[in-house]
Order: sequence, then C-alpha cells, then structure tokens
Amino acid sequence: MYWQKRLNIPNKDIEIEKKILKIRKDNPNYGYRRITAMLKRAGLIINKKKVQRLVQKLKLQVKSYSRKSRKYSSYKGQVGKISDNKIKRNFKVEKPYTKITTDTTEGL
Repeated sequence: MYWQKRLNIPNKDIEIEKKILKIRKDNPNYGYRRITAMLKRAGLIINKKKVQRLVQKLKLQVKSYSRKSRKYSSYKGQVGKISDNKIKRNFKVEKPYTKITTDTTEGL
C-alpha cells in the first residue's frame, strides 16, 4: 500500500530537473559534480548526492570521459651540467674489459 500512495504524489524536483537539463544542453560533457557547482552558483542549496541521483534518473551520465593511465616514469631529462674533460682522460674503449686490466697493471 505504501508505494500505491506514493504514486499520486507530484514530483517536487521538476524545477531542479529542468535546470539540470538546461545545464547539460549547454555543456554536454559536464558530470554531476560540475552540474552541482553550476546549481550552487545559481543560488540553489542542493546536495551533490541528490544531483547525482537526478542525473542517473534522467539518464544523463557522461560516458565519453575516460582516465588516461600510463606507467610511472621518473625520468626528468638531463638534470645538471656535464663538466668538461679537463684532464683529457679516455673513458671509451674499443674492446670490453681492456681498460680495467691496463689501469691496474700501470700502477705497479
């Protein structure tokens, strides 16, 4: 009997629904958060949960929005300055491990 009594009650949110529809018509990518902000800017005192419920009821949820996800990269490019080679050391070798053996035997 409870739901049958509620069928005759008029919708008290008609004005808010009209405003939501007008905001969505002007801005089709606005979600419930931005719609709530626009309604508050217009002077209405309304809860975001109520706006979310009404947007879902009117089937106006934004479907085009997607978050971009990517792997974390801490690379920040070349940081600092590479100093000049003032003592003219040769840091490049033709064959691997040749520099290690020649450097250690030169000191003896």
